[in-house]
This record gives sequence, C-alpha cells and structure tokens, in this order.
Amino acid sequence: RMDQALLLVSNELPAPGLNLAARSGSCHQCLYQFLAFVPPSNESLRKPGTASVMVDTQHPLTLLLNSSVGDRDLCKIQYHFGEFGNYSLVVKTLSTSTQTVSCDLIINEGPINSYLPILFAFLVYMGILAILIAGRLLMKIDPVRNWVYKKLNPRATDRMINSELGSPNTADSINCDPAPQSWSVGSRQRLRSLDTFRGLSLVIMVFVNYGGGKYWFFKHESWNGLTVADLVFPWFVFIMGTSIALALGSMLRWGSSKWKVLRKILWRSFVLILLGIIVVNPNYCLGPLSWDNLRIPGVLQRLGFTYLVVAALELLFTRADSGTWEGRFPALQDILPYWPQWIFILVLETIWLCLTFLLPVPDCPRGYLGPGGIGDFGKYPNCTGGAAGYIDRLLLGEKHMYQHPSSGVIYQSTMPYDPEGILGTINSIVMAFLGLQAGKITLFYKDQPKQIMSRFIIWGTVMGIISAILTKCSKEEGFIPINKNLWSISYVTTMSCFAFILLLLIYYLVDVKKWWSGAPFLYPGMNSILVYIGHQVFANYFPFKWKMQDSQSHAEHLTQNLTATTLWVIISYILYRRRIFWKI
Repeated sequence: RMDQALLLVSNELPAPGLNLAARSGSCHQCLYQFLAFVPPSNESLRKPGTASVMVDTQHPLTLLLNSSVGDRDLCKIQYHFGEFGNYSLVVKTLSTSTQTVSCDLIINEGPINSYLPILFAFLVYMGILAILIAGRLLMKIDPVRNWVYKKLNPRATDRMINSELGSPNTADSINCDPAPQSWSVGSRQRLRSLDTFRGLSLVIMVFVNYGGGKYWFFKHESWNGLTVADLVFPWFVFIMGTSIALALGSMLRWGSSKWKVLRKILWRSFVLILLGIIVVNPNYCLGPLSWDNLRIPGVLQRLGFTYLVVAALELLFTRADSGTWEGRFPALQDILPYWPQWIFILVLETIWLCLTFLLPVPDCPRGYLGPGGIGDFGKYPNCTGGAAGYIDRLLLGEKHMYQHPSSGVIYQSTMPYDPEGILGTINSIVMAFLGLQAGKITLFYKDQPKQIMSRFIIWGTVMGIISAILTKCSKEEGFIPINKNLWSISYVTTMSCFAFILLLLIYYLVDVKKWWSGAPFLYPGMNSILVYIGHQVFANYFPFKWKMQDSQSHAEHLTQNLTATTLWVIISYILYRRRIFWKI
C-alpha cells in the first residue's frame, strides 16, 4: 500500500524464535509496537524461519529483534524504508562459540521516488506562470493591448468593496458604493497584500483539506511540531485580526455608531458559528443530521467566536480619528493608548496557563501536554491533551467532539480530542489580537511604508525570540512545545512570527513596489467564506473528486487535489470578474 514497504525477516537461529517490534522516529518516548513473530529455523531441513510484514515509510523506523523467551534484545536497526520497496532482514549467528548474532538488511527491490509527482506538478505550474508572464509582457505592446481591451472590455472590479470576517476597506461595508478614500500605499481602496495573504492561506488550506496528495507533510502533525497543514489556520486568524482593525476604524470614520457596528459584529459571529455547525460540520452522505453525535467545535465556530471577542474588544477602544497620538512616546502610539486591551489579553493568557498547568485531571499528571496512547511509554494512555481534552469532554461530552484526532495515527490514542476545543480558543484570540496589532500599524503609519515594514520586522523578531525561549529551539524538550492540537502559546508566537514576516514580504511586493498584483491568491482572498464553505460542501462531488484508477498512487491523489484546488481559484477569479462577493 501507499507509504508502505515489504519486509521479509529470515531467521537462521534455532529455537525459540524471535519477536519483531518497531517504533516510529516521529513518535516521542513511545513503546515499541509488536509486528510479527519469526519462527526458528528448521535445522533438519536447513530452512530458515520466515515472516513478512508491512512497514511504514513516512518516517524512519527503529526495528527491535529479541528472543521470544527471556525477552533478550538481539539487535536494533534504524532505517528509513522507501515506498513500495522490498527488503529482507537476515538474522544469523556469526560465531557459535560467542553466540554473536548479526542482523543484515538487504534491498531486494528498490523503492520508488514518491516525491517525483511534486516536482512534476511544480514544473507544470511554473510553466503556466511563465506563459502568464509572457502574456503580461505582450500586453505592454500597444497594438496587442488595444486589441485585447476591445475584445474583452473588462470591468473595474477593484471598486467593489468586499468584507468578510472584517476587511481592510476604507468605507463601512454597509455602504454599497462608498466614495474612495486614500489611506494606504499602492491602493486607493484596500491593501491588496491582506487579500493576497488571506488567499494564500486559504488556497493551502483547501489543498491540505482535500488530501495534499496523501503526503505526510501536507497532513497535520501527529502531536508536537509543524507541517505545512499546521501553518494556514493561524495565518487566517491573524489576517482576520488585521482586517478587524482596518474595517472597524473605517466604519466609525464614515459615521457609523458603535451600537450599529456591535450589532454587525454579533450578526457576523452568529452566522459564522451557525454555518460551521449546520453546513460545514455534518456529513450528509451518512444520512440525516444527528444531534446526538454533532460536533460542536470547528473551524468556523472558532473563527466566529474569536472574531466576536477581538472585534468587540477593539470596538471598545478604537477611535474614529486615528491621527498621531499626543503622548510621551509617539513611537508607541499603536500600543500605549490600548493598554486595557493588552491587560485583557494577558489575563486571558494567564487563564490558559493556569488551566493548562494547574487544573487537576483525573488519572493524569498535572500539567500534562502529551498525546496519551503509546506516548510517554504508555503511562497515560487516556490523557490525550491533558487539561484541554478534559475540559472539552467535561463541558461538551465525548460524542460532540472530533473523534479522529491526528494523535491517533502515530501515538495510537483512542480518546476523542478536538483541536478546535474550548481551551485552545483562548490562544486563537491571542493570535487574532496580534493580527489586530498589524492592522493598527498600517493605520497609524499610513503612507509610511518604511515605518510599517520596520515594525513588522520588530514584531516578527520579538515573537521569534519568545518562541525560541518557550521551546528551547527543540521539538519535544521545550517548556511549552509547538503544538497545533493544543494551540499552545509557543505555537501562536511561532505562527505570528511567520505571519509578520510573510505579510511584510507580500506588502512590499504588492502594495509598495507593485511588482506583483497578488494574483492568483488575491481572488480567493476576496471571497474567502464562499471558497471555504464551497470546498467543504462539494468535496465529494465531481469535478473536485472522481474515482481513481490507482488509489495507492501519490501521483493520482496529488493530481486530483491540485485540480480541485485550482478549480476553486478559477471559480473565485470568475466571481471576481463578475463582481460577485459573498460577505457576511
């Protein structure tokens, strides 16, 4: 099967036989898992005992061979098997006098290179990009440009102001056709870099949700650490916070009362949570909606609640006039006037720390952050997520949580655990608040791109330093490891560091230098809710999914997932051209 290799174990030793066990290199402090019993050799027939097993090829493995009687370890081998490879492990005695045992690993048939489809897909997309760049260059030729404009007669879609989850508009999105007002470098209406960043996060999210070609690094990390799939959701939350700062300030400058804006915040939050529970959450292919097993947490639910808290917090302290602050430290004008917000966020984080490390959890050590299952040498099999999992099971009930957490793959945990649970929502609020800070920077230093970029660098550096301290620059040995399932504070600071730096680069390329229009990520970024809900609802329908010729092929899965993701980019582009935007 995909991500597996065949291992034939040949035992030339006499009775009593051997036990073969394995441990994944990505499984921290895990128990060895029994794979097979290898019978002893038949001395009369001079025939070795054999056993064949399938071994995982996604991560390096440690194989352990020991005697079935007495549990004496004979040999230990570390090896990274290749997909669809055929291997033999020959166990024999080198010296009968010393009873020295050798274990030799032989490659019978070489593995395939399962990463070649990624290279091929990269070359295809680079070819498409080259064609588009060539088209742009041709459009600079006056006769060609005049002919194309005459044929297409494009609409000025940039005037259409879209707002979902709060958008960087200069006018209240309630107003259908506001007059343009310049506030940012390179855009009269909105910062294209924010839509581009949001769209980039969304495109990656759609791709990994569709399967990511079934590659392990396009799936969520089993517990501690990061993969590509772990990057996108916090970035989306970050950009949501950035958009809140820009949208709320704009609405108030255009004369909307705070009560009117609060009603809109409440409505948006309610709709997002409702969409997450009723539309995205259930799998209608399995039958009618069942309230008994309905998952209560979810991505849109967390977005909706996070938006409610951060937007309401900003509404309390935002000012219609974002002019220069008349305080003692003008360089901190985007921080000091909002000290009550910072106190609120620090109190929230203190609550998270106290609950995580001080809350007593039955049959689990206090402050446990592990995956349970076979992790920690199997001492705490039912403690998945520690306090976070316990709070969800206590308040929501096991049937209303995510039933197949990523920790079940490597750590073989059996307890339900929800990565969008209650306790982790506190740190998603912190993540959105850091994005809110990025929005304030763009407001307070408008028309000063050097100031904006320098502050993005400073914030990114500070977040990176905090992450280095919390994690000790280690995947497993830090004070608080990076963990997407827990939404640990180190995960938030690390993702914020990446977000500040990435937003800096996109802002510089798109809004300052105008070397990049933001395409194609700009288009899904301006219709993010529609694309996210659409890709979930139509995930099992053609042309986003079809029956494969070989379901054990990374190439076919990658082709299907990339095709589905590209289709949503094309759909968002068509909607962009037709000025169709779904906003809440």
